[in-house]
Amino acid sequence: MIEEGSKRGKAMVEKRQLFMEMRAQNFDVIRLSTYRTACKLRFVQKRCNLHLVDVWNMIEAFRDNGLNTLDHNAEINVSRLETILSSIYYQLNKRLPTTHQINVEQSIGLLLNFMVATYDSESHGKLTVFSMKAMLSTMCGGKIVDKLRYIFSQISDSSGVMMFAKFDQFLREVLKLPTAVFEGPSFGYTEHSVRTCFPQQKIMLNTFLDVLMADPPPQCLVWLPLMHRLANVENVFHPVECSYCRSESMMGFRYRCQQCHGYQLCQSCFWRGHANGPHSNQHQMKEHSSWKSPAKKLSHAISKSLGCVPIGEPPHPVFPEQAERPQELTHTVQPKPAANNMNDTMLMSSGTPTPTKSVLESPSRLDEEHRLIARYAARLAAEAGNSTQQCPPTDLGFNFDANKQQRQLIAELENKNREILQEIQRLRLEHEQASQPTPEKAQQNPTLLTELRLLRHRKDELERRMSALQESRRELMVQLEGLMRLLKDEEQKQASQSGGSPHSSPSHGAGCSMPMPIRSTSAGSTPTHTPQDCLAGVGGDVLEAFAQGVPRNLRNDLLVAADSITNTMSSLVKELHSVDDVGVEEETNMRNGGDRGTLRVQKH
Repeated sequence: MIEEGSKRGKAMVEKRQLFMEMRAQNFDVIRLSTYRTACKLRFVQKRCNLHLVDVWNMIEAFRDNGLNTLDHNAEINVSRLETILSSIYYQLNKRLPTTHQINVEQSIGLLLNFMVATYDSESHGKLTVFSMKAMLSTMCGGKIVDKLRYIFSQISDSSGVMMFAKFDQFLREVLKLPTAVFEGPSFGYTEHSVRTCFPQQKIMLNTFLDVLMADPPPQCLVWLPLMHRLANVENVFHPVECSYCRSESMMGFRYRCQQCHGYQLCQSCFWRGHANGPHSNQHQMKEHSSWKSPAKKLSHAISKSLGCVPIGEPPHPVFPEQAERPQELTHTVQPKPAANNMNDTMLMSSGTPTPTKSVLESPSRLDEEHRLIARYAARLAAEAGNSTQQCPPTDLGFNFDANKQQRQLIAELENKNREILQEIQRLRLEHEQASQPTPEKAQQNPTLLTELRLLRHRKDELERRMSALQESRRELMVQLEGLMRLLKDEEQKQASQSGGSPHSSPSHGAGCSMPMPIRSTSAGSTPTHTPQDCLAGVGGDVLEAFAQGVPRNLRNDLLVAADSITNTMSSLVKELHSVDDVGVEEETNMRNGGDRGTLRVQKH
């Protein structure tokens, strides 16, 4: 009794071990249910070492254990299930190198408990054959197209048409996997799932593959292709900095925002809904599963433009729609397919599909093949008859001229592509060097040196001319100051001698009007940048007129001032000749004063 209790306790611990380890990974923080479900199932797949078992090896294990002869609804007990799992893992260890052997007992225990918890929730101790096939073929390793072809062979009739009842049964079984990892509310089975996936009436193999491998796939199975993409990008490195966590490199998926320029997130930040800056979780993100350098992108674009790369590749190869004739494989030993040869076609037998050569052994295909061989042989014979005798007859069967020409064309295009990339790199370097001039380059350019010397000479010449203009201005202002002083003195003498005579009023008006044109025309003529020492030795009204106001043109001011002086002198001469009725002494004094003024003006 004690031993039985300990065994049951140990079995319960082993049963919960996988789920406890999965909870410790904290997958529930992932915001999107699709990624959350795919990550959980990927963890179960790797923890149970199912990712090391290829789908072809799984099919071989089904056949070795006689499952292809059993009805899908037949039940097998847990003991036989354990035997089947043991054969799968022991065969796996034989294929693996000695340094990468797995713990068979632990793998068997984890996978057995997971399958029982998933498909035997009522603890009957039995599973159906179809449940085991659906689960193991979905969770094993290999390409998704090979898995879907095998699943289609299990749910189609002898004419190669899918049976909706069988597909409905497959959905019931395969959707128990998300439920087992606590994602049932998001990907649970509904009665409308079948018609949601296939609204058509007649579904053949290619249609089945088109629907389940579309982008996006049916909503109930969207986690299945994502789980395969997760396996393909686990070791993909992106030398890009995450815009949120600032990690300098990314592993796995990379997500680029379609609205925010240069905004990229690693898969951890995107899955958890992190965002910063102007970016929002509502923006559309593009998923990248690989990294291409700018040079590689340019090379790919050039190759695509030259026609070396197909613009659009189909998601899967197109397979013949007609059902293949089943073969008797009871006494045959099927060789194990290599991991890199999983694109070979399959024979859909009544039980399990079997990998075979690319040429299918149906009568129609054999006849077509014979006709092609005969046609090719006739063409070779015609070419040999028209050619010279230099080539021996034994080389007719090895005429690879077409392939050689294709290889030569590819080599020429690759060389051309390499030359274009080198030319682009050279032009980029030249542009960078030209955009960053250095003193050494300036010294090496004689034209630039000549221009610099001319500019310096022109600058010195302008500075000398400015100094000369400032000196001329100062001298002119000194002369104007002396002239204005002379006129004021003469004006005072006239006022004192005339004693308010009416004949002196014009002279007085002329004397008073002389400074006014100079003030109005010369005010503000001094530039703001002119040194103050230019006004040294100048005072009175001239200093007041030239030191205030808004800056104006010095040349115009000087011309206007000269005109004003000329007009004033003319008025003074006229006034001197018009005073005949004044006394001789007064006239003599005025003339003497006028002569002195004239002499002083001439002197200045």
